[in-house]
Amino acid sequence: MASITYIEHDGTEHVVDVKPGLSVMEGAIRNNVPGIDADCGGACACATCHVYVDEAWREATGKPSAMEESMLDFAEEVEPNSRLSCQIRVSDALSGLVVRLPQNQH
Repeated sequence: MASITYIEHDGTEHVVDVKPGLSVMEGAIRNNVPGIDADCGGACACATCHVYVDEAWREATGKPSAMEESMLDFAEEVEPNSRLSCQIRVSDALSGLVVRLPQNQH
């Protein structure tokens, strides 16, 4: 299991263990972390699982695909460290990952 820290916009932290192979989004949904809507269920067809990857983890999580980048155009307050959490696959190497949730998901 990989320990992932989800930080809500108000600073509330949720540290959960996520099974490798799942996405960061699935880890949030399965552990009732508020702030990730995941309207499309992880199909990279919306931007309601938008997160900000902590700077220390940007390289480890990789770069967004062209499809993900185009979906991020629909997210609010996109930053250079913005990712769709459905597109980040959890592995043991990501244990300790920290992601922050935006104020709004659209």
